[in-house]
Amino acid sequence: MSTVERLVNPHIRDLAPYQPGKPMEELERELGLDSSIKLASNENPVGPSPKAVEAVRKGIEEVNRYPDGACFELRAKLATRLGIEEDQLVFGCGADEILELIVKTFLAPGDEVVMPWPSFAMYPIVVKGMGGKVVQVPLRDDFGHDLDAMREAITDRTKVVFVCNPNNPTGGSIGKAEFDAFVEALPDDVVLAVDEAYFEFARRSDFPDSVAWLAKRPATLVLRTFSKYLGLAGLRIGYGIGSAELVGFMERARHPFNVNRLAEAAAVAAMDDEEHIRRTLQVNAEGIDYLTRELGELGIQVEPTDTNFVLAKIGANVFDDLLKKGVIVRPMAGFGLPEHVRITVGLPEENERLVKALRDLGVSG
Repeated sequence: MSTVERLVNPHIRDLAPYQPGKPMEELERELGLDSSIKLASNENPVGPSPKAVEAVRKGIEEVNRYPDGACFELRAKLATRLGIEEDQLVFGCGADEILELIVKTFLAPGDEVVMPWPSFAMYPIVVKGMGGKVVQVPLRDDFGHDLDAMREAITDRTKVVFVCNPNNPTGGSIGKAEFDAFVEALPDDVVLAVDEAYFEFARRSDFPDSVAWLAKRPATLVLRTFSKYLGLAGLRIGYGIGSAELVGFMERARHPFNVNRLAEAAAVAAMDDEEHIRRTLQVNAEGIDYLTRELGELGIQVEPTDTNFVLAKIGANVFDDLLKKGVIVRPMAGFGLPEHVRITVGLPEENERLVKALRDLGVSG
């Protein structure tokens, strides 16, 4: 062990870093391709709102100035939309930073965090990064949250419970009755963090109203993002919704100016672009239906989804074969699902290229 390695905190030294999806540019360099498509990172294929792009252009002229550290304009608009008070919002450099603020605010070394698994890869990373103990509860056979088992996993060392609804990377969601029963049974002294990064895409009629729980359960935080449905992933902006008291403590742990001024300007503008939002949701719904149908006809098992991606069981070696055809999807071996890949919904021509590539490879269930 080197001198530097000995100096590093053990819980950081043993931490496996997050592995993002392979960039198109990297794949094209490696294989000498002149075109590729990326269906790996759950990005919005429609692109950003034109209103957001225009707001960024105007904002560039003021990047010599620090951002509004309180996100005043965005805070006011979002609070009105959600029907909450402005002091119930905390903003971050993507929803990932909100996760870090949760563990930074509430977790001490050795404290436990209960989470479903497979689920968002950053959960164990942020917990271990604070020296916390990760308690992963396996999903049910149908890839749904095992909420009964998650309740049973809570001990007197549990400080936080993560619920990802809809769940990434499996795509399924929890209905209102099941969610409400779970929250009702939680101890009051455990922080419930409900990650709703994909909730705008959910099509089930009984999707739970997690924000309504804030008035009844102060130790609750709902996480959302502008990365997905508003197409602002490259600008990194997300937010948390909680009680004023809980959010107030998280604000103490937040770095100043953590949301850059271009990200805030883009988010404010994009929220008003109803046409962009409508097209995004339409492209996604049609893409989900297309991929589910076409992959099903190939005999490939596709899980039901309330997100902008599908989880498909296509075999262990197909990921590499697809790369050679310039199609990037996300392998799930790191989540304990070696036969599965996660496929982001693309534009119609991108979805068709994926299906053609699978047909050319002779992939079938």
